[in-house]
Amino acid sequence: MRLTSIYERPDRAQILFQLLEEREPDQNISHKAMPTWKEHLSFVESKPYKAWYFIEDEGIVGACYLSKQDEIGIFVFKAHQGKNYGPLAVKAIMHEHGKRRYLANIAPGNERSRRIFRDLGFKHIQCTYELV
Repeated sequence: MRLTSIYERPDRAQILFQLLEEREPDQNISHKAMPTWKEHLSFVESKPYKAWYFIEDEGIVGACYLSKQDEIGIFVFKAHQGKNYGPLAVKAIMHEHGKRRYLANIAPGNERSRRIFRDLGFKHIQCTYELV
């Protein structure tokens, strides 16, 4: 397994859009509805993260990022979930970017992600509520 910058691939937006389409509602924290293609393309090309990677192992199995606030986010294609790519990607990001304080913002209903980060030693530090 290795991480490669999404910006090395011209088809990055299409692959990331496919990942978004696979997400269940309880896995999202950044958006309530699926963005349009145009919104998605604008977001990807704005380079919103400190680092954004594809998770690769004989092809792309998912993507992960490190935000400018050192928050780690991961998503693995359904066909590759349960194969340890999530934890391996988190470890790879932390190795690549050195020792520091890392965060992970996870939707409350996303027990799989919560378990991954707990098993890696992350501690639950806050609950955030929203009124729209």
